[in-house]
Amino acid sequence: MFATCNMYRMHLAAMDLNLVTVLHALLAERNVSRAAKRLGLSQSATSHALARLRATVGDPLLVRSPTGLVPTARAVAMQGSLESSLAEIERALFAEARFDPGTAERAVRVVTSDYAAMQLYPPLVETLSKEAPGISLWSESYTDESRARLARGEADLILAPPTPSTRETAASMHEEVLFEETFVCVVRKGHPLTRGKMTVQRFAAERHAFIAPGGRPGGVVDDALALQGLRRTVALAVPHFLLAPHVVAKSDLVLTMGRRLALEFARMLPLAVLEPPLALPSFSIALHWHARQTHDLAHTYVREKIRAVARTMAEQDGKLRRKKG
Repeated sequence: MFATCNMYRMHLAAMDLNLVTVLHALLAERNVSRAAKRLGLSQSATSHALARLRATVGDPLLVRSPTGLVPTARAVAMQGSLESSLAEIERALFAEARFDPGTAERAVRVVTSDYAAMQLYPPLVETLSKEAPGISLWSESYTDESRARLARGEADLILAPPTPSTRETAASMHEEVLFEETFVCVVRKGHPLTRGKMTVQRFAAERHAFIAPGGRPGGVVDDALALQGLRRTVALAVPHFLLAPHVVAKSDLVLTMGRRLALEFARMLPLAVLEPPLALPSFSIALHWHARQTHDLAHTYVREKIRAVARTMAEQDGKLRRKKG
């Protein structure tokens, strides 16, 4: 049976599948001229296609009679299968794709830092739970291999800062900035830096906590201090954003982190949020995905829900700035 299936596949691969539509039209019209008109072909091209079909199938398929072409028994047996197969192919190729969030079942693999996840996941999961309970998020930490995993189809989305693109990745990788973020300093309530003016010299002299997702020393704070001929002492380096604020709340360490998350922790822990005494660049979180999934309806749905969360964050920031103004 295996050999027979392979034989059929070889015959199909060698066959011009346009001939199938010609045979379908001939069986429906029982006339070469009418079949040619239906197909938008010339009569000679249709006759030539019929000759090729006869040679391929090994059967006359249609024979002349006083009333026109009459299908052979073989052709009659094929007609029903041809109609259903062509209809199925047409549906597969041209039917409008549909996606129902309420019934969809999908696991979306997201590469993200705990910072981005803390900002986006609570409202995102709330929305998915209501609209698309069958869609689940499976998260993993961002590493140097994450973009390669996205390219191989081992991940669906990345939530991370924008990355420089090359000519090769520009065509296959999509990237869209979701929100911008600025840095603030976090200390325990009652910390000496909360009294008096925090100068850059006082800041540099303190012991610091440092969030280093990649485990490497150095960052924007160290670069900014170096421009002023200063250095800081990092007493604690951790790979995650969730641990550091808890340590800072029970120590004299100074932590520099994103404003939104700092304000959120300050509502839960005895922390004070201070403006940094030196200019630090802002950073952004972007949504990354591979071109192969741009038109995937479930993927598109999840991307739009992530965008909606980011838009709400921006609106809330705008209201807060207007209130302060």
